[in-house]
Amino acid sequence: MAVWQRIVAAIKRDPYGRTARQVEEVLQTARPYGVSKALSEVLVRTREHLEATERAEVARQIQSMLRRSELQAPEFASRVGVSNENFADYLEGTTSPPASLLLRMQRLSDRFAKLAAQRSGK
Repeated sequence: MAVWQRIVAAIKRDPYGRTARQVEEVLQTARPYGVSKALSEVLVRTREHLEATERAEVARQIQSMLRRSELQAPEFASRVGVSNENFADYLEGTTSPPASLLLRMQRLSDRFAKLAAQRSGK
């Protein structure tokens, strides 16, 4: 039991790390019952949790870019070329944008933050 607990702890610590990948390889050939079913659930749930945490972090970054730009959300969305609905999903962390769109958002935020600083005389 102690070995399984260490394996589970390693998976939770790094859901895509060496131990998780090794367990994943073993599970591909194992029958889905008992310990293999439990470890499969641990992998799935831990990875889902990690992905939700990452989406939330991306959402916070996008919210920060939006605030920094001093634009309203519809204007920001329009200027980066996404619908208001998709942008709202990004802000809520429901989905994450592609990396290229994140870069576009960062450039827009930087440009408008610079303009705001110039207007205020900084």
